[in-house]
Amino acid sequence: MLVIRPIKKTDFDALMLCAVESGHGFTSLPVNDELIQGRIDHSVDSFGRDAQAPGTEGYLMVAEDTETGEIAGTTGIEAAIGMDNPFYSYHISKVVHHSRRLNVHNVVEVLTFGNNYTGATEICTLFLRPEFRGGLNGKLLSKCRFLMLAQFPEKFSDVIFAEMRGVSDEEGNSPFWKWLKEHFFSIDFTLADYLTGIGQKGFIADLMPKLPIYVNLLSDEARAVIGEVHEKTRPALRLLEKEGFTRRGYVDIFDAGPTVECLRQNIDSIRRSFTARVKIAEHSSAQDYLICNSDFQNFRATSAKIGVDEERNEALISQEVADALSVKNGDNVRLVSV
Repeated sequence: MLVIRPIKKTDFDALMLCAVESGHGFTSLPVNDELIQGRIDHSVDSFGRDAQAPGTEGYLMVAEDTETGEIAGTTGIEAAIGMDNPFYSYHISKVVHHSRRLNVHNVVEVLTFGNNYTGATEICTLFLRPEFRGGLNGKLLSKCRFLMLAQFPEKFSDVIFAEMRGVSDEEGNSPFWKWLKEHFFSIDFTLADYLTGIGQKGFIADLMPKLPIYVNLLSDEARAVIGEVHEKTRPALRLLEKEGFTRRGYVDIFDAGPTVECLRQNIDSIRRSFTARVKIAEHSSAQDYLICNSDFQNFRATSAKIGVDEERNEALISQEVADALSVKNGDNVRLVSV
């Protein structure tokens, strides 16, 4: 059984392994000892704050195999991005060039540099190690964040978004960045991505073109990947789209991967989730649910077959599930069917 829990200081080696295995383009987990330790420390501090409004908190969690103690993956939420470090993105919009006299009417796309997601909540750092991919593990790692958003809404923004990894090759080269590099930068994509991951973002504001970029001036290769996702990211994108996340024309400034967003109350798993009291008992008609406890600092979530007694508003769970969630009879839990 996999259980989602807040990351601990003793999880450094496990998180570093996830960073190594995640490969190029996974900006939120660069292979850097100082940054990995910093993210762990910041998360431990954030879980201890009991924030009553979204701020600079970053909540990082891991999926632990209860049988072996092995860490299967990681997932996270940034309560309000751009509050301490600027968050940049491109917005794709249209410009019309029209002349009635010449009978010319051209519609062209432009990329506009900005910070439009400042203050929004980002779901991020989703990585499941290959040997654990299967069953409900992927859904648990992704959707446990929606259970947290539903159970503790005061800690998060009304707008929830996710950056999807864009197209790059096995060496980490991005066609979109290649064009930017030739015209505005002199560093490789992997280095730019790495510097962003460790918080050294000043070069972006210094070197990135401030005026809109006409898309038709880009190379064919760069244009082709705008708004496209890395092949390994497609399952995560499909899952979010089923939850109600949509594109609003924002893309990453390095690899042009799409950003998707949804109002918190419109996310499908949040709308369908409900709370119930725990009753430790077996149930013959149990169904698959994702379930979490109601203790933020000791947050736990898992997937299990659970019986629901709607009349009594009870969740009938096994002792094993109760132990995994650190709950007892009468405690409140939140559930969503899968």
